[in-house]
Amino acid sequence: MMKFKLLLWMLTKLLQRAVKTNPKCAAYVKDKNVTFQIQTASGEGRYFEVKNSKISSHAGQTKSPSFTFTFKNGSTGFAVLSAKDSVNTFLTALRTEDLVITGNFVDVMWFQSLVDFIQPHSQSSSTV
Repeated sequence: MMKFKLLLWMLTKLLQRAVKTNPKCAAYVKDKNVTFQIQTASGEGRYFEVKNSKISSHAGQTKSPSFTFTFKNGSTGFAVLSAKDSVNTFLTALRTEDLVITGNFVDVMWFQSLVDFIQPHSQSSSTV
């Protein structure tokens, strides 16, 4: 569980750095106002806020996220989020219900594109 929590915290830092150092990323979040969470089935995780051209996150849950990624457990969440073959791993987790996505899928797709800003350039697409 600790690796999962650390990974979510690092995701925040990577996204914040991308907003500060990449003008395209800064433009991408400029007018966005969304709150989402990434958690385990037991409720452990973080919620993320994109507001006023900034990204922040907080431990725990928010009452009304736009969307939620819920992993079966922390080790599954860590494995999916840190996988080298992220697209196939992500899709497999959805198929096997190790990951359940609820909420606004337009915002989910927006988030998927946001995460592309922190991916190595050798990858063409990402999941998280």
